[in-house]
Amino acid sequence: MGHRLSKIYTRTGDDGTTGLGDGSRIEKDALRVEAYGTVDELNSCIGMIISQLTPSLLTDSQHPLVEWLSNIQHDLFDLGGELCIPGHQTLTAALIDLLEEQIEAMNEHLPMLKEFILPGGNPAASTSHLARTVCRRAERRVHSLSKEAELNPIGLKYLNRLSDWLFVAARAISRLDNGSEILWNRQR
Repeated sequence: MGHRLSKIYTRTGDDGTTGLGDGSRIEKDALRVEAYGTVDELNSCIGMIISQLTPSLLTDSQHPLVEWLSNIQHDLFDLGGELCIPGHQTLTAALIDLLEEQIEAMNEHLPMLKEFILPGGNPAASTSHLARTVCRRAERRVHSLSKEAELNPIGLKYLNRLSDWLFVAARAISRLDNGSEILWNRQR
């Protein structure tokens, strides 16, 4: 690995530009910066979910949810690297397959969904719903960037699948807490 950051502030961004991983500089409001910044925001949301998965919520010490979320954080960091370093590719299709396997594993124990549900539940489930919406925004930002820059197509697919994963995870987390989902009431 290259050099470590020993000085956090550099003042080089005071002019409204930021440095990319390849050393080039671009405007802080460029699509590329918006894309990897939103992926970073999503990663923070994932960290919030992990911090809310208390031992009392995960009564089964072998439950893989924290490990899965931690791995997703690493994947998102890799995606951020891909977006920050033009031409760099790290993500592979195997990650999408893994998300799909995990979705199936979580969904196996959930009741069939017949109505839309409102975001909510315990703090971890609510944060998973929030992460899902941030994930959708990240997907939109990366899609916009893909119209003007060549990107690894796996990144978009990963974000699309991850938003589904987060929805199912929110449902699974609610069930772990013996909570119920609030169904959308169209007659209200």
